Amino acid sequence: KGIGGYHLMCDAGNDEAVLRLRQRKPRPHKPLAVMLAADQLRQQVLADDTDEALLNGAIHPILLLTRKTDSTLSPHIAPGLNEVGVLLPYSPLHVLLLQDFGKPLVATSANISGEPVLTDNDEVTQRLGHVSDACLHHNRPIQRPADDPVYRVIAGKPRPLRLGRGNAPLELDLPCKLDTPTLAVGGHMKNTVALAWEQRMVISPHIGDLESLRSQQVFEQVIDDLQNLYQVNAQQLVCDAHNDYASSRWARRIGLPVHSVLHHHAHAAAVAGEFPQVERWLVFTWDGAGLGNDRSLWGGEALLGKPGNWQRVASMRPFHLPGGDLAARQPWRSAAALCWETRSLWPTPAHLNEEQCQLLHQAWQARLNCTATSAVGRLFDGAAALLGVCQQTSFEGQGPMLLEAIASREAMQEQQANASAPSNGALSLPLELDRDNVLRSDWSLLLKMLQDERLTVAQRALRLHQTLALALLHQALEMRDAHGEFSVGLSGGVFQNKLLSELAIGLLQQHRFSCHLPQQLPVNDGGLCYGQIIERSARQFTNTEPT
Repeated sequence: KGIGGYHLMCDAGNDEAVLRLRQRKPRPHKPLAVMLAADQLRQQVLADDTDEALLNGAIHPILLLTRKTDSTLSPHIAPGLNEVGVLLPYSPLHVLLLQDFGKPLVATSANISGEPVLTDNDEVTQRLGHVSDACLHHNRPIQRPADDPVYRVIAGKPRPLRLGRGNAPLELDLPCKLDTPTLAVGGHMKNTVALAWEQRMVISPHIGDLESLRSQQVFEQVIDDLQNLYQVNAQQLVCDAHNDYASSRWARRIGLPVHSVLHHHAHAAAVAGEFPQVERWLVFTWDGAGLGNDRSLWGGEALLGKPGNWQRVASMRPFHLPGGDLAARQPWRSAAALCWETRSLWPTPAHLNEEQCQLLHQAWQARLNCTATSAVGRLFDGAAALLGVCQQTSFEGQGPMLLEAIASREAMQEQQANASAPSNGALSLPLELDRDNVLRSDWSLLLKMLQDERLTVAQRALRLHQTLALALLHQALEMRDAHGEFSVGLSGGVFQNKLLSELAIGLLQQHRFSCHLPQQLPVNDGGLCYGQIIERSARQFTNTEPT
């Protein structure tokens, strides 16, 4: 039992123990965090003084760091990945455990997969008795659940991937004064909520995915706690425009005035709110999916303007996903969609027979449960499947994370071989205006490269990253020619990808763009509630509502 909840712990160097934990939880592939004593840190991972200062600071986060080649950590800690999440002890009990055991320990959230961390002694024994061999309790109650915060260094600065114990509730100033206390309820995945009044905003710790009953109960508990703690009762709500999100459904049944914000407008407003000195933006909002105002699933957008006044000016070529939401956990569906959209040969996965493929293709042709999407996250999924890296996933983002790890290793090897930057195999994707005057990058050139077996899988993975970074640059250059100067923002879960973000930022800076990636809040959906407040306050200030 820790400070914000329980950890599941085992010997981080013991393959059998780690695999037993994975099997029992079950958590077959998702990375596990590792707790290290201070003198073990540089034995296991590549860390500099800045990393160590962050790990030892007041937040004591989990920090993603590259494992050393001679690390004694089990390879099953983070299968297929280069980095492992490490944290140092932040309670006296942790210190005693590590001193006594003398080796690194897995310290992953004690929860049912997808739910918030468990905090109650009896509930842990009852719900996780099949997982743990024993429980170490104490009699100090945990009032509110709080997962460990997670950080990753991208472009030289630590960026939060998850808020939690140590840095949330997070208080921020608003750029303009609100006339009504407002609660923003975030999205459906990686949920956080925000309470704002006058020029103050408070953002909750990470709640998680709102799929389960317990997650939704904790969501409501956190909302009540925030209002009680700050003695502020919300008089209006802001939610995502997607009516099927659990957070949006809750907002619409409470009885308060509700304002909806498009998913990607919230992403854009989140980065704009963090850098209020910027007056004009082009924000690239790349993620897995979010409802657009045309009812398609956006996720590869470039939005021009400022909070309260966004114009969608660029995107990716759309394609139709067979099976709709199932595509998020089955990358082979994205691969099929990409191939069928371009009439290319689809290498059928081994687990599907010919009849299943024919039925699926017929449904796709008839557009049955086949939503159009422009999402870069789904493009990464399709690439992971086409490269044979990942056909089906056990956690969100698994395919893109594996691709990044493979591409990063290739980039490092090329850099060492050339004693300079890695060779750039980027393809120049065609750009074309659609009938709505949105400039679209056509990804179809990628398919031939992704299936070119003269290149290694790693070379193709790296070229994918290089190509998408170049496509982003080309869109920015076209928009500058057409609309004049602006600063560039990067927002959305795709930009958790360190390799892609650093490639894109490097290219943008070479072409004299000022570029911003969030530093205070997660770039993923964990920052949506903040963006919802910024967008709503901007509309209130300008007295505008989106069409």
